[in-house]
Amino acid sequence: MLIYNDMKDNFNDFIAQLSQTNITLSAFTDFEKVSNNVRKIAIKLNQLNYLIGKEDLGKAIKELYEENPKTFDVLEILIAVRNKDNRKCINQKGDTVFISSYFNSVEGIIEYIEETGLSDVFKRKDITNLVDYVYGVEVGLDTNARKNRGGDCMSNAIKLIFDSNNIKYKTEVSIKNFPEIISLGEDVKRFDFAVKTRQKTYLIEVNYYNGGGSKLNEVARSYSDVAPKINQYENYEFVWITDGQGWHSAKNKLQEAYSIVPSLYNLSSISQFVKKVLDEEVVEL
Repeated sequence: MLIYNDMKDNFNDFIAQLSQTNITLSAFTDFEKVSNNVRKIAIKLNQLNYLIGKEDLGKAIKELYEENPKTFDVLEILIAVRNKDNRKCINQKGDTVFISSYFNSVEGIIEYIEETGLSDVFKRKDITNLVDYVYGVEVGLDTNARKNRGGDCMSNAIKLIFDSNNIKYKTEVSIKNFPEIISLGEDVKRFDFAVKTRQKTYLIEVNYYNGGGSKLNEVARSYSDVAPKINQYENYEFVWITDGQGWHSAKNKLQEAYSIVPSLYNLSSISQFVKKVLDEEVVEL
C-alpha cells in the first residue's frame, strides 16, 4: 500500500509539473514557407487581379480564360482550400464533385466564383491585390502546422538539455539498429533519440501536447505496450519524455502508463534522467 501511495504521490507531482506551453514566438508562423507558397502562384494571382472591380465578371472571366485557362488553377486558395483534386463539394444539381472540376470551363469557373461569394468580393473591390490577400490566407493555413512545430520545439528542448550536459545522442534511430530486440515484431519502429551508457542503451520517445484528444490515449496505450517489450532486455530501456497541459484530458490513461513505464519524465523531471546517464557514463552509440 505504501508503494502504491508513493507512486500516486509521484504521479500527482508529475501532473502538477506539466508546463503551460513549449511554443516559442518563432513557432507560430513559418513565414519562409508562406512566402514560398505565394511565390509559386504569384504570376497567376496577378493575372486574376484583372477580375477585381469588373462589373461584367462573366465577360472578364471569359477574356482571361481565352488568354490563359491555367490562370484559374489557383482559385481554390482564395477560399483557403488546398489539394483541390482531393476535395469534394456538392454542386447546384446536388451531385458530389471534385472542386477541381469547376476549373475546366468558363461556365464552371463562373459558377465557382458566384457560389463561393468571390464574385461580390471582386465587384466591391474588397480585395485590391490577390497576392497580398493570399499571403494572409497562407498565414492562416499555416497555423494548422503549429502542432507539428510544437513537437519540434519539444525535440529541440531535449537536444539543448543533452548538449548542455555533453550527452552524446543520435536522433531518428531505427529499431533495425538493434537486431537483438525481436519483441516488437515486424513493425519498423523509429525512436526520437537514443543514448548509450556503459550499462545500457536508452531508446527515447519525445512528445508534447497542448490540447487533448483521443490521440493521447492511444499514445499512452502504445508506450505502455512498448516499454515492457524493450525493458525485458537487460541492456536496453525505453524512455518516454512528454509534457503539456493536454495530458489533463487523458490523466487516467497517463497514470496507467506511469505505473508501467518506469522511465517516464517531463521537462521538470528530466534532470533525473540526465543525472542517471551521466552517472553511468555516456559513450558513443
